[in-house]
Amino acid sequence: MRRLLLVGLAWLAVCLPAFAQTAQPLAEDEAVEGRLVAIAEELRCLVCQNESLAGSRADLAQDLRRQIREQIKQGRSNDEILAYMTDRYGDFVRYRPPLKGKTLALWVGPFVLLAVAALGLAWYIRGRRTRVAATALSPEEEARVARLLGEAGDDRPA
Repeated sequence: MRRLLLVGLAWLAVCLPAFAQTAQPLAEDEAVEGRLVAIAEELRCLVCQNESLAGSRADLAQDLRRQIREQIKQGRSNDEILAYMTDRYGDFVRYRPPLKGKTLALWVGPFVLLAVAALGLAWYIRGRRTRVAATALSPEEEARVARLLGEAGDDRPA
């Protein structure tokens, strides 16, 4: 039994380094990587759609980050790179699309929906108050309520 345990430990010592993943190399240039992260945070992953390009692990996101890195090394400014991405993939790729005719609904839409919801709520509450006030009891219903509550003298138990 002891021999089997030693053989197993020896096998693990030899094979485990083969299973270990190598560490990712550090960035070649910290300034380039800093700009890359700043630009990638402004862009939406086209595959994930709810994740930034910087945080996405999708293959397309890695390709786009590589493209951004190359453009930074070519000397392009952040605005030029963002304009390139917008021209190629549309305003949807940006988390904060520019304010223009096509994107006006994205900027104004939430406020319009909020105003419509507030007006609808106010209309509902006002209508409910008038319905409650308008439903007064008839004299027959009042008499029946009085009998049921025991306020009438003849319906009281002895």
